[in-house]
Amino acid sequence: MAEVTVIGTGIMGREIAFRLLAADYRVTVYNRTAAKTADLVKAGAIRAATPAAAARGADYIISMLGDDAASRAVWLGENGILEGVGKHGSIAIECSTLSHGWILELNDSLQSAGIRFVDCPVTGGPDGARAGTLQVLAGGNADTLAELDPLFSAFARKVIHFGPVGAGTSYKLIVNLMGAVQASALAEGLVLAEKVGLDLEQAGYALGKGSVASPHVKYLIDRMVRGNHDDVYFSARWRHKDAAYALALAAEHGLKMPGSEHATHLYRRTLEQGLGEKNSSIVFDVLRSGSGADKDGG
Repeated sequence: MAEVTVIGTGIMGREIAFRLLAADYRVTVYNRTAAKTADLVKAGAIRAATPAAAARGADYIISMLGDDAASRAVWLGENGILEGVGKHGSIAIECSTLSHGWILELNDSLQSAGIRFVDCPVTGGPDGARAGTLQVLAGGNADTLAELDPLFSAFARKVIHFGPVGAGTSYKLIVNLMGAVQASALAEGLVLAEKVGLDLEQAGYALGKGSVASPHVKYLIDRMVRGNHDDVYFSARWRHKDAAYALALAAEHGLKMPGSEHATHLYRRTLEQGLGEKNSSIVFDVLRSGSGADKDGG
């Protein structure tokens, strides 16, 4: 029985770990808040006290964390994964959405230690993780990824290989940046609809049936119209973080992205107002209140 370590049992990591348990993997879990591993332990997972302890003896090590700082701490920090990995042939799999620069730095650190590494952020959200229908957006060696096919099949229905390490992350940042832009555009459209006297619910219904109705827009419409921002599917904090990482990647390549910069600005305002833990649809309320723009209109 292959041994899998899952580091980070938040909304996504928890569901991935459950899928791995259902597929008869031996699963060890670590989360900074140990209480978030309780349901997994009841289902048969082993709880470790540190990332290093969790990684010992693992064939595969999956990380699903919030940002660069958290990833750096669990991989390279005191009692981090790198201190615990000792089994020949272990494969490190970073499924978090992180900055491209950090992914390349982490790859260098792990390769220097003789550990194979792939960056494999995922799309599909908690529902997809629960159903085992995620898409894995992969960067790394093709042979290493081929070894991971049975593992990925436990929680994903498709693996798309974009190129070397860092390529999967680049694509995921593009996707999430576009998500921020779509949310910003939807919020602006609904605010304008309300200002000109349209029925907000009817306008939302029509937008959801029209040509601009991407799956992301459809998911956001009802939440914006009804003010349902407390049932968090994807928080404003993480939406801003991903967009900021994507803009940093664009800047490395000399690109100015005014539409994306505006959307990221709106999400920064949600954080400044203490609304970062609300669902990302909260950007509508920020814009509606008039607090989403600077005095100079920026």
